[in-house]
Amino acid sequence: MSTATSSSKLLSIIAVAALTFCVTGHARAGALPDTDNGRYALSPLADGVLRLDTRTGAVSTCSNSGAGWACYAVPDERAALDAEIGRLQADNEKMKAQLAEREPTVSGKIEEPLPKSDSLKKGEPKVAEGERKIEIPLPSDRDMDRVMSFLERAWRRLIEMANRMQKDVGGKI
Repeated sequence: MSTATSSSKLLSIIAVAALTFCVTGHARAGALPDTDNGRYALSPLADGVLRLDTRTGAVSTCSNSGAGWACYAVPDERAALDAEIGRLQADNEKMKAQLAEREPTVSGKIEEPLPKSDSLKKGEPKVAEGERKIEIPLPSDRDMDRVMSFLERAWRRLIEMANRMQKDVGGKI
């Protein structure tokens, strides 16, 4: 029975020691600065460890080379996107400033008529004074010549295509 008593005393001493270690270890871990336990979360990789800085969100890959452990920052797509968004916002502000420096746009009635940009473009149909009839301008001789030459070319191509088809069918049969 003395061995059972001594072993139970030994177990209780071990339990008290483990409890003391856990309590002091937990209190000490809470008092540690941010650079120690708790700031980084580690995940194993095939050739090292992935380290996440829980304060900044930076991710690094750490590997053990011949000279020792080395950690390298993982490129962050978010940083690249934020940089591009910042650049585009700056360009937008610059263009807004340039637009504000220009003369204000004309509102209301224009005093001088605008120059005509297309001499071939016909004006709108005119309404005769006092009457409700619409006058439609007739095409010019130049316009008629252009239409006629287009139709002649199209007709010649159609005839040539029909002749080729007739020769192809006649030669094969």
